[in-house]
Amino acid sequence: MAAHLVGNRLTYGPSPVRALRGIATAPHALAAQSAAAILREGGNAVEAMIAAAATIAVAYPHMNSIGGDGFWLIARPGSDPVGIEASGAAARSATIEFYRERGFAAAIPVRGPLAANTMAGTISGWELAQQWSRDALQGRLPLSRLLGDAIGFARDGVPVTSSQAQCVAAKRSELESIPGFADTHLTGGNVPQVGEGFTQPRLAATLEHLARAGLGDFYRGDLALSMSRDLQRVGSPLSLSDFNSHTALLRTPLALSHSLGTVYNMPPPTQGLVSLLILGQLDRLPIIGMDPLGASFVHACVEATKLAFAVRDKHITDPDYMSVDPAELLMADALDGMARRISMLRAAPWGPGQGPADTVWLGAIDSDGVAVSFIQSIYHEFGSGLVLGESGINWQNRGCSFSLDPSARNPLEPGRRPYHTLNPALARFADGRTLVYGNMGGDGQPQSQSAVFSRVATFGWNVQAAIDAPRWLLGRTWGQTNDSLKLEARFPDETFEALRRLGHDVEPVKPYDETMGHAGAIVRNAKGTLEAGSDPRSDGAAAGW
Repeated sequence: MAAHLVGNRLTYGPSPVRALRGIATAPHALAAQSAAAILREGGNAVEAMIAAAATIAVAYPHMNSIGGDGFWLIARPGSDPVGIEASGAAARSATIEFYRERGFAAAIPVRGPLAANTMAGTISGWELAQQWSRDALQGRLPLSRLLGDAIGFARDGVPVTSSQAQCVAAKRSELESIPGFADTHLTGGNVPQVGEGFTQPRLAATLEHLARAGLGDFYRGDLALSMSRDLQRVGSPLSLSDFNSHTALLRTPLALSHSLGTVYNMPPPTQGLVSLLILGQLDRLPIIGMDPLGASFVHACVEATKLAFAVRDKHITDPDYMSVDPAELLMADALDGMARRISMLRAAPWGPGQGPADTVWLGAIDSDGVAVSFIQSIYHEFGSGLVLGESGINWQNRGCSFSLDPSARNPLEPGRRPYHTLNPALARFADGRTLVYGNMGGDGQPQSQSAVFSRVATFGWNVQAAIDAPRWLLGRTWGQTNDSLKLEARFPDETFEALRRLGHDVEPVKPYDETMGHAGAIVRNAKGTLEAGSDPRSDGAAAGW
């Protein structure tokens, strides 16, 4: 149903999925269904998220993999939210000199074995989340059940989505010479067709092994030995010692004091601070009376984004190397000063963005009100492109975000954690609602978060309408090479014209453009009812009971 605005309120529009006993959303429908099945069987939201994360790692292979990283925000009623950082560090042998000796003086390769230079953290996050679930929530479901759907999908196949087929076609020439890519992602040497079955028997066997041996085997067991052999064989700097030394971490989330409640996100090395800085500035601007699809509101969000990105580029890195406490940047005085710098009459200059990222965001809330905001990623489409021969695992290329300039903000150093665009979000409102929300897409993640949050929190839209409505993107994301302000074509013509008059370099894109990322959101109302939305730009769904 089309949305209709009276003032800035929706009188009708796309409806969310509603439920009472549990709900989940994901950018692939099978992942949402895996989570819902766990909730039906008495599992909690954390267990449901592990199942969904495993399924989507199989079903959406161009967007994520168990060879990537992950971050969690978990909130249960009556307790402070907790975060899990499952970010892999640079290999012990990954030095600037290592790359210069191999002829790379300007930048780390984006693809291939030398791009696979950081540990994959996501499985350690699943392991820590399951342990937390057992300790805090008395979670009882066995790992074999949580991974069961994913094992079946990897063994028996999933239908190829249009997103996967298009991505393989677009990246084939860049990736097919990389070890393991063609054998895994091409069908008889051809791009897979939409709807045909896509099987990953080696990955199925790997997930079955983890279900039997435990998730820790990924880092300190037979699987670690297998993966380290494969990585060393093709020339990656990762070795067994990098596997053995890795562990996920419990982290205290960053918290923004907002006029409507408290908003949480992950601390560095993620850009969670960026998302909170944008919302903190918007909370100080007169956006309540603005048209949510009008130029003034978009301009305010874009200008707040520019200032937040400047903070990111100056400060955010591995927290062990930061010189400022990110929480101090969220203090009222700091946010007041940022908001005062925004001109509502003219666009500020804008430089290049950070570039692409391939990621999935998923959310779940159970009948007890336990809420999970989760994100996992392999960075670029298909990550490094490297698929390990024995295990069938596609390895990330997160480490190409490091610089080979030792004076840069994020220089490559052994054991250093890379900067992450990933940032799962969660809000607790003063009226008793809880909101989990997030998005994939590099620079686009905090921008889409600001759109979805504002439409739900400030303008009172339901979560599905907030996600469905047209979005904007300043800078680059996956598949993009320029840094213009991109607006989906469904924005009114007057919005485009007014933004150009304000000095923005505006570029129209498709009405529902996947470059805006795949957003999702769930809200738990004060009386316990649940509403979830999924992004029509993805292959996703919301599922509840």
